[in-house]
Amino acid sequence: MTITPTDPRDRMIVALDVPGVAEAEKLVATLGDSATFYKIGYQLAYAGGLPMAHDLIRAGKKVFIDLKLHDIGNTVANGVAGIAKLGAAFLTVHAYPQTMKAAVEASRGSGLQILAVTVLTSYNNDDLKEAGYTLGVADMVAQRARQARAIGIDGIVCSAEESANLRAILGRDIALVTPGIRPAGSAVGDQKRVMTPARAIAAGSDYLVVGRPVVAAADPKAAAQAIVAEIAAAS
Repeated sequence: MTITPTDPRDRMIVALDVPGVAEAEKLVATLGDSATFYKIGYQLAYAGGLPMAHDLIRAGKKVFIDLKLHDIGNTVANGVAGIAKLGAAFLTVHAYPQTMKAAVEASRGSGLQILAVTVLTSYNNDDLKEAGYTLGVADMVAQRARQARAIGIDGIVCSAEESANLRAILGRDIALVTPGIRPAGSAVGDQKRVMTPARAIAAGSDYLVVGRPVVAAADPKAAAQAIVAEIAAAS
């Protein structure tokens, strides 16, 4: 069972979407104790950032490895086993049944929680239609979430727009992890399904993934503290 953290800092996951390890280390040092949870995605992972997970964990931080694995079952299982050795808390896979099954089986007993990515927050109904899907975003997210629950996935990555509906479908045992978080007045950028921190928490999200609003802020620490305060007020 996944329990919503009681410390509001643990509900904000700062995305280390920076060019390299030096920039990531500088940001972590700047944020200090205002952030406790970090995400390492493609950009940093491919720039030598995966070993940094060990350093963050040794420093008492939690780490989310966001690689969105999707391949044949054996390849996914081997990838999950490798990430589990890092001591990370979360790892993402795409929410295709075969992929999810392989990831769940490979993660058993490791402490690594598998998150299923339903529909990317940069996609809308037109994007899904263009890609050949017959379902719209809401129906696709709901279908994949039900499959994920049946398979034993620990959490779902979804936009905050879907959180309330998914919470009703999934109950409290599965974590909802929400990217596309934009504090009021922030630029939307390439996201199409966004929400403020307070509204996302009210909708039922457990964890909020925040990238550019912190990483690109003139004062990243102040930006992070403001988001944590908003989470605390909404919790």
